[in-house]
Formats: sequence, C-alpha cells, structure tokens
Amino acid sequence: MEKEKQAGLVNSEELADYFCLTQRRVLQLTTDGVLHKTSENARRYNLKENVQAYVQYLQRKANGRSTVTEEELKKKKLEADIALKESQGELHQLKTAIASGQYISVEEVQMDYSKFFVTFKKFAMNLPARVIGLVSGQLDPTESRKLEKDLSQEINGMLDAFVVAGTDEKPVKEEKPKRGRPKKAPKG
Repeated sequence: MEKEKQAGLVNSEELADYFCLTQRRVLQLTTDGVLHKTSENARRYNLKENVQAYVQYLQRKANGRSTVTEEELKKKKLEADIALKESQGELHQLKTAIASGQYISVEEVQMDYSKFFVTFKKFAMNLPARVIGLVSGQLDPTESRKLEKDLSQEINGMLDAFVVAGTDEKPVKEEKPKRGRPKKAPKG
C-alpha cells in the first residue's frame, strides 16, 4: 500500500476525496473516458495523470467544448427521448381508441365471423331447394331432383374450398344423409 502511494497510485475513494466528488462520480468519469485506471492494477488510478485529465475536462466544459463522445451521447439520448415520447403518444392514442370502442377484441371478431359463416352456409345450402321451387313447373320431378342434387354438390364443393383468411383449420366435411330408404339388414 505504501509502495503504491509512493508511485502516485490511488483508489477511486481517495481520488474522489482529492476532487471533492463522490466515488460513484469518479467511476462515471472513468466510464466516460475522462479518468483512466492503470493497466497494471485495474483498481488504481495514477494521481498525476488523472488530475491533469480532470483539469482538462473541466476546462473544456467551462469553455463550452465538450468531448465528441459526450456530444454523441447527448444526441443519442435526445433521439431516444424523442422516440420514447412518440411511442408514448401512440400508446395513449391506441388506449383512447380502445376505450372509445373503436377496436374490438379478437375473440369477439372470431365469434362474429363464426356466426356469419354459419348463417351464410345455411343460406347457401337452401338455394338449390329455392331454385327448384321456382322452376318446378317446367321440369319433371326426376330432372328437378337431379338438378337440386347437382346444385347442392356444387355449393358444397365451393363452401369446402372457401377458406377464411387467418384460420389454419381445415374445413370439416359434413356427411349428408343419403336419400332414399336405408338398406335392410339381411335376415339370418
């Protein structure tokens, strides 16, 4: 310890006492590149070199000439502050819009779409019967049933191919009951 004092080496606490600063401020000045620790002992400062460096720093600061790194840091801090204020403004606008009812939840949208498509499918599946009802007087019953079946298959195929954007679910094919009488089980 006495050997270090003779070599002019001091720790951050002693350097803070010489400069009438806090130890934290000395460490901050070291981080900013104003003060420099010795290369041999990373916990010690060369007193003479650091007194000169600190005096130069104070002179530059008094003359209004801060270091380039300080200017860059101030500029970056200002840009970050501006970006923060802008994002806070956007967040406030979004919260206000949500509170005023301009936005609705995803679950509510999914539920509404689900209801809409169920209603739409029922409507589309009723179209063949309605069309056949309109033209039934001009077609014989066999052709009417064939046309109704063809229209139903076409609409079913289109509905199966219809995919709502954003859903990963595959369309579920509904098994429709076969027309006619069920087959009788063999007697045995």
